[in-house]
Amino acid sequence: MNTDSSTDSGGDARPASALTQMGAALSQAPGAVFKAWSSWVPIRSLAPRHRARILRHLLSLGPDDRYLRFGYPASDEQIGRYAESLNFERDEVLGIFNRRLDLIAMAHLAYEPAPQRPDKPPMVEFGVSVLNKNRGRGFGARLFEHAALHARNRGIDTMFIHALSENTAMLRIARNAGATVERDGPDSEAWLRLPPDSVSSHVGEAIERHAAELDFQLKRHAHAVGEFIEAIGEVKSGVSDTRRAGRE
Repeated sequence: MNTDSSTDSGGDARPASALTQMGAALSQAPGAVFKAWSSWVPIRSLAPRHRARILRHLLSLGPDDRYLRFGYPASDEQIGRYAESLNFERDEVLGIFNRRLDLIAMAHLAYEPAPQRPDKPPMVEFGVSVLNKNRGRGFGARLFEHAALHARNRGIDTMFIHALSENTAMLRIARNAGATVERDGPDSEAWLRLPPDSVSSHVGEAIERHAAELDFQLKRHAHAVGEFIEAIGEVKSGVSDTRRAGRE
């Protein structure tokens, strides 16, 4: 390790989702419930059928964001190979959709069969990307919390992050969650110890999953209704133009 490396350390973290916080707030003032609800972000598990959306999302990243996400200036071809290689049976891929059903943020939780470091137990590696126009809304941190809950419920005790040292946003998320961060020149690594799973953690993940699915279906139906109304408007506009042309 380079002699100019620096270390920041934190204790064990117990990330709590907004819905979990909401449940705790039910016994408190209504204002606490509203605050927890307003901070909730629907996060959906992605499947092979979402591969095209994932590819569009990653291709929408600019050169700097691609460099920070992959650790190198990934080309369109390299991103295409990455999207095609995603193993949805082994790994967990999470996504946040906007009202137009665009994938605006995603995280990849990679379950590697072997430890990333010989002196540490098996870990799960976390990577995240958020479209530039959707930054500053806490999506990266929410995806990190959800990924930690998912890993915890599958018996993983450590989340691992490998990032460029200049990727301050990612390292800030890790530090804020209580991760230990080590810097070695241009690269940094972070480890977050996770608490054991519990009935509460499994129930919390199930609630999050079903709520996110309901949110997605509502958005999908609203999107379909919007397109239908827009199509009717275009038909009406075409009829009006035809009638006007006929009168002329």
